[in-house]
Amino acid sequence: MAQKARIYNGGKSMYTRERHNHSAARVRGAKAKTVCPIFENSKYPYHGIGLKLGDPFAITYKYYANKKFAIVADIGKVSSGLYNRYYAEKFYEELEIKEFLNGEDSIEYYTHKVKSDLIAEVKLLYHVNVEPISPGLQFYVGVGWEWKSTKIQYDYTYMESMGDDKKFGRIDRSRFTMGPQAVMGIEYAYFKIPISAFMELEYFTDVMADPGWTRFEGGVGLRYVF
Repeated sequence: MAQKARIYNGGKSMYTRERHNHSAARVRGAKAKTVCPIFENSKYPYHGIGLKLGDPFAITYKYYANKKFAIVADIGKVSSGLYNRYYAEKFYEELEIKEFLNGEDSIEYYTHKVKSDLIAEVKLLYHVNVEPISPGLQFYVGVGWEWKSTKIQYDYTYMESMGDDKKFGRIDRSRFTMGPQAVMGIEYAYFKIPISAFMELEYFTDVMADPGWTRFEGGVGLRYVF
């Protein structure tokens, strides 16, 4: 007489459970970390949104098209304090001669104030899996394009040709520039929640306001992945 199949919780027989792996082992305790879904090959594309701290301080969005390629868009504020010397040196280039045809023939920079310093950048990234070094770790390189819009208030002193006393003056300047950037960084996602941590370095080249001027930028940040 044939044996009747054993029935388990949920109404599934032993045969059904074994075939579909319903009895797969579960990991408990400290080892119960789950890899962030960035690294699940079958579930692309993914989206990530978060904050980046550094130069710039920005809201960052990342579109994970597949395991290898991603597109990033950052919008935020330049760390203006890092550019104080540069902006000061640009004072004389920002002057317009026609503004000083009234005898102000001795002009000296005094100080400046950055009223706004906004930045936007878009990057295409290529990811390299380096999980043998650490689970959930990736290295990436890429290229991008950056736009900057700056408003600066300059204070200066001047002496008129027929006078002996120094006087104070003030001018406001708007500055817009753009250029390509090279990017490299690392991204880590091995947490119990879908969070990705990253650190990156960028190399920007100005092609508009100050052609040929270069600058290292970058920062660290977190993104929520969904």
